[in-house]
Amino acid sequence: MSVGSDGDHTVEAIAEDVLLQRLSNWPITGIGLHPGGSNYVFVVRLTDPAKYTEPESENEVIEVDESDSMYGIYKPQAGERPLRDFPGGTLHNRERAAYLISQELGWPRIPPTVIRTGPHGEGSVQLFIDAASVPEDEEPDNYFSMRDTRLNDFRDMAMFDALVHNADRKGGSCMLDEAGQVWAIDHGLTFNQLARRRTVMFEFNGTEYPAELLADVKSLVAGLETDSEIVTELRKLLSEPEMDDLVTRGSEMIDYRHYPVLDPDTNVPWPMV
Repeated sequence: MSVGSDGDHTVEAIAEDVLLQRLSNWPITGIGLHPGGSNYVFVVRLTDPAKYTEPESENEVIEVDESDSMYGIYKPQAGERPLRDFPGGTLHNRERAAYLISQELGWPRIPPTVIRTGPHGEGSVQLFIDAASVPEDEEPDNYFSMRDTRLNDFRDMAMFDALVHNADRKGGSCMLDEAGQVWAIDHGLTFNQLARRRTVMFEFNGTEYPAELLADVKSLVAGLETDSEIVTELRKLLSEPEMDDLVTRGSEMIDYRHYPVLDPDTNVPWPMV
């Protein structure tokens, strides 16, 4: 199902539950700070425990076979910068909640995401996605470079952002992988009704939601009003008011049937990429 880094090889057609198990349980055998984030974000290497021996001391260096490893993005709770419009220490939970909602809907494509303990404490770990290759003097593709030719590929992402109340949809949180698939990343600023919704996707303002996606939202809302498995897990990640607001937004989407009309002067993230 997923595409990510597995040493020098591409991870393809690996069952979702297998990827989640590996992200949750494989030991973290390497870590490096990811540049450019407002919070502390790390790229981590996770290695098959059957092929790895823990070092006996801090100074011992264990050689790791890259073919037995995969990579993830680790966002520890301890590295979350305090924000005015989000409760402290909750962003990693929102990453996992967004992934769960995407799985229930079947869209958009969000990398498998778990909550686990890492070198800096509890945080989210998400499968690392290799961006499509570009010339050395160019930046990786993002929403702005793809929208003219692939705008319809972002309809589900823009609809998802309305549902989860995304306050930080930058152009760079839309990734293109080597297989030509578009991925949605960075969902720490979601679900809080008190935050201002922010996005770079204004092309859909006021247009109709696709009927097939609305049907998925209707099924999701029905499931959220029961004691289903996803509700049990979401309650561990989100507050009760945030859960109620999620159901309310979904119901309003079904009734209104149009993308919201947002203001490009006030509903825009910074930076935009």
